[in-house]
Amino acid sequence: MNLYSNKQTWKIVLLVIALITVAISLWVSNSTVQKVSDRERLRAKQWAEAIKKKAELVEFTNRAFQQLRGHERRKIKLYLEATKEISKPVTGNSFPDYHFPLTIISENKDIPVILVDGDNQISGYTNIDFDTSDLRKMYPALTKKALVKKYEDSLLILTTVWEKNHKPFRIEVVKGLTMTSFYTDTKRTIQLERERDSLISAFNNELIKDSKLIPVVLMDKEKDSLISSNLPKEKTNPENLKKTLGSLEKINDPIVISFGPDQQNWLYYDNSDELKQLQFFPYIQFLIIGVFIFIGYLLFSTFRKAEQNQVWAGMAKETAHQMGTPLSSLMAWIQLLETQDVNPEIISEMQKDVERLDTVSQRFSKIGSETHLTQTDIRTTVQGVMDYLRPRISQKVEMTTHYEEEPILVSHNKQLMEWVMENIIRNAVDAMESKGKLDVVIKTVPERVHIEISDTGKGLLPKQFKSIFEPGYTTKKRGWGLGLSLVKRIVKEYHKGKVYVLHSELGKGTTIRISLPLK
Repeated sequence: MNLYSNKQTWKIVLLVIALITVAISLWVSNSTVQKVSDRERLRAKQWAEAIKKKAELVEFTNRAFQQLRGHERRKIKLYLEATKEISKPVTGNSFPDYHFPLTIISENKDIPVILVDGDNQISGYTNIDFDTSDLRKMYPALTKKALVKKYEDSLLILTTVWEKNHKPFRIEVVKGLTMTSFYTDTKRTIQLERERDSLISAFNNELIKDSKLIPVVLMDKEKDSLISSNLPKEKTNPENLKKTLGSLEKINDPIVISFGPDQQNWLYYDNSDELKQLQFFPYIQFLIIGVFIFIGYLLFSTFRKAEQNQVWAGMAKETAHQMGTPLSSLMAWIQLLETQDVNPEIISEMQKDVERLDTVSQRFSKIGSETHLTQTDIRTTVQGVMDYLRPRISQKVEMTTHYEEEPILVSHNKQLMEWVMENIIRNAVDAMESKGKLDVVIKTVPERVHIEISDTGKGLLPKQFKSIFEPGYTTKKRGWGLGLSLVKRIVKEYHKGKVYVLHSELGKGTTIRISLPLK
């Protein structure tokens, strides 16, 4: 069974579950944000409807004022006709009846009127809300004649103001004598207009300055004149208004507010600050979920690694313990053979194998324990492994070593590094099917020493460069795939070094490099 493959499958399953969870969470968050956005758009439309109702109120009020002013204009015209009638010269002995025109003139008690003759002199006036007594307070030193002149000049100035809002009437009283009548709104009309403007202003302020209202800008039909807005003034000043409208239009399509067949306004609006914050919520949520997944992965990896370490250490110590008894028996048998008539060379080789087994037992006993490193010549350690393995592997494998003449002092544990070299070399011999060339090169570079083991075996695919060091990975029909994983653990955790595939090519062989720090 390929344990590494099963582990990768579980990783993929967990990753898929995590991605599905994140996708569902993001979908729910985006759905919530969309609902809030729709509600805000509805609020903007309701606000637009309120503005429309206000506009209808204004239009109705304006029509009422237009009707009132039309009534006042007709009343002024009638007043002037009556004035013209009584101004006609009397012919003959009969005296005309002025009762009706005088009644009309007397009934005008509210419309201010000023009559000016052809020489631009005040001919008459009525319903003026100030007189010479008011001017006397301002100009106490003036004579009565000068005061009257000052008063009439004031009336002439007033006619120029009235003329801007109300077209005056010109009538020919008698042949050669023309009178111009200037008039303005009554006090009641002016007061009603002020109250209307005050009501509209209060309505505007209530809508625009509402703290719960989303940011809005109300523009005229041509989109070049600002009607009202609750945005900061620096965003709606003439220099920045066009830019502000452009940015708002990118966020939401403007709403058309129709005030009639020939009048419409444009409402631009932005998302509220709350909605803007909510729009970032899915990304923040995604980040938080990602952090939790990452932390969970780290914890899972840590616990798994700790569990693996415990399993490795327990298995190694148990193996060392189980090997102790047969080793003791073998040593006793060798001592017995030494007293018999046995070839000393045979006994010597047996002694070497027993010592090797004792070394292996010590290796296993060191797993999980504190490892002591000694600064010794790495060449001696490597050469010792080569010398031991040379008579114990196929004679069809050519073994060579290349290293510097000077000692290469490296802090390492001799027994564990022998184990590393032995595992790599045995894997290389298996890859060559006990036939080929094996070369070991030791070289130093700044601050490090490299041990490179090259074989002429089957070679590896690039995707296998890292997986061969994973626990459980093996290409053999027999074996647990633990040899190279032990190599990586010893080099990396006990010697702070690195072990990796330097290069490999299918059908030509593989080179594995062990890199150890010199200090």
